[in-house]
Amino acid sequence: MRLLDLIPAQFRIAAVGLLLVMLAGGSAALAWTVQGWRYGQQLERQARLQADTLNEMAQASASLQRAEQDKRLALERRLQSKDETHHKELTDEQTKQARLRDRLATTDLRLSVVLAATDTTSGCSVPTTTATGRVVHGTTRAQLDPAHAQRIIGITDAGDQGLIALRACQEYAREVSATERADSTAP
Repeated sequence: MRLLDLIPAQFRIAAVGLLLVMLAGGSAALAWTVQGWRYGQQLERQARLQADTLNEMAQASASLQRAEQDKRLALERRLQSKDETHHKELTDEQTKQARLRDRLATTDLRLSVVLAATDTTSGCSVPTTTATGRVVHGTTRAQLDPAHAQRIIGITDAGDQGLIALRACQEYAREVSATERADSTAP
């Protein structure tokens, strides 16, 4: 006797159908589980590749950031040395100007100007012809009042400080533009 003979005839078709449905459902569930494992492995592999790629990108970004920071620090050091040089030039010039003002104040030094050759009111006798190699005549100079000399020194002091500051600005601009050019041409 077979197992099928034990099932009543009216339920045999339903039992066979149920058996086929269970067999199909079991194989579908098994296939679903196997596909889930395979898909899970693929997702895991893709996640690992993405993590590796992100790690490489982070390392490249960090090294690029370190290189840029090193460039910036080198530029800051160069600009600091230029600033110290500029400050030294400026203080030296101020010291020279202060010494000159002190010498003018103590009448240790007197400023004088050359009188014009056509000045008839000066009362100085200026030769009508000049000797070769001489532009300034010894007796055609007039001394300035110390107060006026102090004002002239103040004006030239401000001009000298302006020229020193301009030179420092030009050096700074050259340094920054040379660094930017070097950065833009670097691969």
